[in-house]
Amino acid sequence: MLDPAIQNFLDERKAARLKSKVKASMSEELVQALTEETNDIFALENWLPKAAKRAWQVSLVSHPSKFTHSSAKTSPIIASNHYKNDGFLRSGNVGEVSIDVSGNAAALDVYAFLSIKLKGGQSILEQLEKNTESIQTQFSLSTMEYNEIRDGLLVMKPDESASQVSSARVKQVYFPISDDYHLLSLLSPSGLLFKFKNQIDKIRFSDETKASRELKKKNEFDEIGFDEIYGLTAIGYGGANPQGVSLLNSKTRGIFYLLPSMPPALKKQSTRPPKTNFFDNTLYFKNYTDSFKSLERLTEADINNINIRSGIENIIRFVIAQVIEKSWTVRQLEAGWSDKTHLKLHQKIWLDADYQQQHEEESEWVDELISEFARWFIKSYEKVIGNNRLNTEMLPIKTLIEEQKEGLL
Repeated sequence: MLDPAIQNFLDERKAARLKSKVKASMSEELVQALTEETNDIFALENWLPKAAKRAWQVSLVSHPSKFTHSSAKTSPIIASNHYKNDGFLRSGNVGEVSIDVSGNAAALDVYAFLSIKLKGGQSILEQLEKNTESIQTQFSLSTMEYNEIRDGLLVMKPDESASQVSSARVKQVYFPISDDYHLLSLLSPSGLLFKFKNQIDKIRFSDETKASRELKKKNEFDEIGFDEIYGLTAIGYGGANPQGVSLLNSKTRGIFYLLPSMPPALKKQSTRPPKTNFFDNTLYFKNYTDSFKSLERLTEADINNINIRSGIENIIRFVIAQVIEKSWTVRQLEAGWSDKTHLKLHQKIWLDADYQQQHEEESEWVDELISEFARWFIKSYEKVIGNNRLNTEMLPIKTLIEEQKEGLL
């Protein structure tokens, strides 16, 4: 006996064909002829062999290439990724998603047939893959051998052992590996897009949300409330022919959602003025850890040549430049800010625009500042590294600071 789900599938298509063909002006004889013709077309022994011959026109896929370009033709792929706690939004980490179908839209009814759930809860496709006795009984026809029907229908599922073919019409990335490149073809995960759209539609248009919006319009209290998604936009695939892209695209009428992907708008961080000493209050020695560790490796090296000495000096110059850059953030503060601090005079002259005249006309403050700068460098190095190797390097450090004195003025 034919499974009721299969019979319902065929009956629905009979009814749809008759509805489109039969007109009120037709004679009873013509209507009867159309009915008999339709019954013949959708009898399982006639419809199924033709479906098996048409199945090759569509393929089961998880990443249809036609989302990128309507003329792109790539090997059908079903990505079988598993869940992994890696923090990434990817296939496998978002639960079950729908498989998609791509190819000739006229053959999508074959996939709809294979998706039918039979008694026991398995689909026709699942039973064909397992080659169950039940499906063999259902598909024992006089018009085509069972194995031929099975092979014809299963061609819809990709052969994982076959070589993969890409297309010049999809997005390509040549990824370097060793002395060669590996071609990556970037494709759209239509199952993820479909699930994403359904979830957003549920948030925006569910009965609960509609009820909450009505309460808001009436200015009435709502215990549950509703969520709002801002910055949402839509993207269309397939134009007037969404079914030409894929089955899932057809189900959404070619419309999917995009969330904004932009860098955050950061507030400008206000500069914290030093209270007693610029070097102690504004600079944080751990920010220079990498430079000090690099400096340690070079100073401990047994080799003493021009390259080592040049490397040491370049690291010191780099730290000096960073400190000078930091000082300029303080120098941008409004003139007179240091009046409420306990900074020494030479640092006020250096950092506060209210002392501009002394800054330009006097020079003693610069010499004092350079010595203080060098002491901070050595003290910070000791805190990070844990030794006083640079104590004997006081003069070279001061000399290198002197080189960049223009940045202090």
